[in-house]
Amino acid sequence: MREPRPRAAGTASVTTGPDGVQPGRDGRTRGPESEAVVGMERRADGPWVSVVIPARNEEAYVAAAIESVASQTLPPGRIEVIVAVNATTDRTVGVVRQTASRHPELEVRVLEDPVAGVARAKNRGARAARGSVLAFLDADSRMAPDLLEQIVRHSADGAPAGSVWMIADSADLIDRGFFSIIELGKRLFAIRANMLYCRRDIFLEAGGFDERLHQAEDRDFLVRLQRRGVAVTHLRDSWIATSPRRLHEGPFRVGLVRVFARWALGHAGIWRDRPY
Repeated sequence: MREPRPRAAGTASVTTGPDGVQPGRDGRTRGPESEAVVGMERRADGPWVSVVIPARNEEAYVAAAIESVASQTLPPGRIEVIVAVNATTDRTVGVVRQTASRHPELEVRVLEDPVAGVARAKNRGARAARGSVLAFLDADSRMAPDLLEQIVRHSADGAPAGSVWMIADSADLIDRGFFSIIELGKRLFAIRANMLYCRRDIFLEAGGFDERLHQAEDRDFLVRLQRRGVAVTHLRDSWIATSPRRLHEGPFRVGLVRVFARWALGHAGIWRDRPY
């Protein structure tokens, strides 16, 4: 898979300010959080799409995720990136700022939170977003150059929310075959899960992700949307390439079994509150 071509390097300004304490979906209060705005000044017309990237100790991957957003066919003035860094102990924040400095045409915002939790991080990013549509991207993943353009089109055509076709960011045949099987299952059984997009107003009205969950929070959210009568699609006109690193954990590729078991149990609603 060809990496997106980086754009011309530039400089960026950085400002820092406090963010208020807010209650979550489960009623728990929120701890202190700091925010930085990296990149161009806020635009009067604002972005169409806010890309929310939850990140915890992702210094090795997050730059590629941001670069893929910077390489979108949708004009950069219609995009903002919100990196929701949570309980990180590595150089994730520094890598984000360094990457953003190479793309002054793209607004990149950093939310820092000392409390871990992927659902919590995504919700914070969504609340801080200014775009009409939210697109959630894992920090170890990259989006196809036309993904945001396709999301805007689908949203305007009556599909306000949906999951996105996911492929392995790898040339390994086993990795690619594993993700192909997962995608086949989604199509055969009409399962909506994994990385997704949603209109921001609908996301907030539905209460966002359940912060008690450590896995399958995306599946839980999309099912709740369907029960509310929201049309939820599975976008296959574009894709997200995600790292297969978990498939390589343990000897003899035992990670394949672990990941499949976790996904299957998560789909069934079992052990979703256990750390992934």
